[in-house]
Amino acid sequence: MHKGEVWQVKLPFTDGREQAGERPVIIIQDDTFTQVLPMILVVPLTSVIAAARFVATLNIQPNEENGLSVLSIALIFQARSLDKRRFLRRIGCIDSQTMDQVLTLLDHLTGR
Repeated sequence: MHKGEVWQVKLPFTDGREQAGERPVIIIQDDTFTQVLPMILVVPLTSVIAAARFVATLNIQPNEENGLSVLSIALIFQARSLDKRRFLRRIGCIDSQTMDQVLTLLDHLTGR
């Protein structure tokens, strides 16, 4: 598991508005921490285009490299940690420009 990879995961169901069920996520955690911690920091993706109306989202076009099959919205405002056991399979990897955009939006969201 490496920063920038897209994985299919199983998100737990909650009572709130958090994303749940099987879906792709982008790993945003530095590889140094990924190797030693049991949890991985991710940004969930959705194919619900209406989610792009929220701030701190990013459209990601599907391509061979990222392994996505449809236009996906990165829900940066829903970044969260997941147990490594929730990761089902690697789908692909986003390009460095997209990763920079994700991290820039995360920095703005957190006031950095």
